[in-house]
Amino acid sequence: MTVSLTLETTAYTLDQLISRPEPQLALAGRSNVGKSSLINALAGRKKLAKVSSTPGKTRSVNFYKVEPHDFYLVDLPGYGYARASHAERQKWARLLEHYLADCKKLRALVLLLDCRLPPQKIDLELASFARQCRLPLLPVLTKADKCKQQERALRQKQWQNLLGVRPVVTSAESRLGMEQLWRALAAAAEAAPEARQSTPASEKKPEE
Repeated sequence: MTVSLTLETTAYTLDQLISRPEPQLALAGRSNVGKSSLINALAGRKKLAKVSSTPGKTRSVNFYKVEPHDFYLVDLPGYGYARASHAERQKWARLLEHYLADCKKLRALVLLLDCRLPPQKIDLELASFARQCRLPLLPVLTKADKCKQQERALRQKQWQNLLGVRPVVTSAESRLGMEQLWRALAAAAEAAPEARQSTPASEKKPEE
């Protein structure tokens, strides 16, 4: 089956994020985790998602339609970029919090993690927040081509122990893990949604 990925719309407000009826998977990660490169690798296209030379530059939320599975990959702004202003970081955090907590069509959080780095506090905080929202996690290790096999296995085991879910190991450069990731994404989108907590996002914010 041929899978296609198309940029359908760009959103800037919470209302735009939660108004669509189709299932959604949120893609989130640190601002230099290689999210745009991964999207391009999934699509088999070099310029679908713009790869910026400046980490943290993306301010909008991009909706990529996945056919024929009929769900969206929702590309959220990167987090953890120290050179962004405090006001900008707070704005991104609030949007992320409310979207993860309140979007009824959101099926999972696809958490992108740099294979070269040991588990980072900011990633663990986001994973914990998603769990509070009863949102399933799909961890994905990126940039695996820059690591030796032993390091990949170690990082995969570390994250599996922390999250209870075995990460998919990927490389946008070599296309390692792309088919496995597509299968995992389709399965997550088709899974029955869990009952979400009713606690407002403002009462369960992750640390900034």
